[in-house]
Amino acid sequence: MENKRKLVLDAFNNLPVPRVPVGFRFHFTGEHPVQSVYQNSEMRDINIQGHKKFVETYHPDFIKIMSDGYFFEPETEKILQEVKGVADLEKVKLLDEHDKWIEDQASLVKELTDTFGGEILSFYNIFAPATSLKWMVGGDEKLADLIQEDKEIVRDTLNIIAQNTSKLVNAIIHKGNADGIYLSAQMIQDSRISSDVYREIISPTEISVLKDANEFWGINILHVCGYKGAKNDLNIFADYPVKAISFASVVEGVSLSEGKKIFAGKTVIWGFENTKQGILYRGTKEEIQKETKRILTESGKIGIVLGADCTVPMDIDCNRFEWVREAAKS
Repeated sequence: MENKRKLVLDAFNNLPVPRVPVGFRFHFTGEHPVQSVYQNSEMRDINIQGHKKFVETYHPDFIKIMSDGYFFEPETEKILQEVKGVADLEKVKLLDEHDKWIEDQASLVKELTDTFGGEILSFYNIFAPATSLKWMVGGDEKLADLIQEDKEIVRDTLNIIAQNTSKLVNAIIHKGNADGIYLSAQMIQDSRISSDVYREIISPTEISVLKDANEFWGINILHVCGYKGAKNDLNIFADYPVKAISFASVVEGVSLSEGKKIFAGKTVIWGFENTKQGILYRGTKEEIQKETKRILTESGKIGIVLGADCTVPMDIDCNRFEWVREAAKS
């Protein structure tokens, strides 16, 4: 029987593998994963059952456990939704390590890892501090406004959110038995926030969370998110302390082999467009397998994991993932 945990670990360690691993993911709660489980209690069960069914029917090489329903800590979100100016950010507080939002996610992850954790590696989806902050305050432009107003207060707020995030990571790994985290980061989509500003204000908080995750013995992935066409300066993330980096290859116009050069030889993940216009969703089996072989011919097979730029549509046929895996085997 194939040892998928070893397969993925070897790929993450840039070792030769009998076949390139494949990993696709989607939001099991549908089109509104941002809705809070504390407002809609059904979200949790839908999410859990969706993961279990996916593993039972498709048997993935590894899984990204989605945090649908738990994107934001409720009290922090309430504070940040009412932010008028940068001074309001100072109301954000540190969480207790036993906060209900943290404990509830640890128990969700444990229920899932108890089911399939011995067979495949499990990575829990967590949003980077600045990504969480920009969503809670109302978007990229609003966060850019706040940084322009007083970057030091924004930096202090991000540090608090980073400490809260690290407490969550600790619980996810040690209580939930996840193998690591999948930290989703994205540059602020506003021309006022340059790469230099990002490095100064935001990168340190993302690196802090990842360093903590490493100290908790996590096997961690960074996702540089290109959701809805968002663009990122990939060079910013080159030295982040992770085993593997997932980036939006199609959106960024950067191949997996080019990505390996940018990220100093770290394992890189994905390769397919994730939208309904992409070949993965619309193509025939022959077209999808031809594209799989093209990607692997161009990138090689060491330190490569195949998947899509981001979450794929809920109604996609999972047989399409198997077509990719079949072609990767050959």
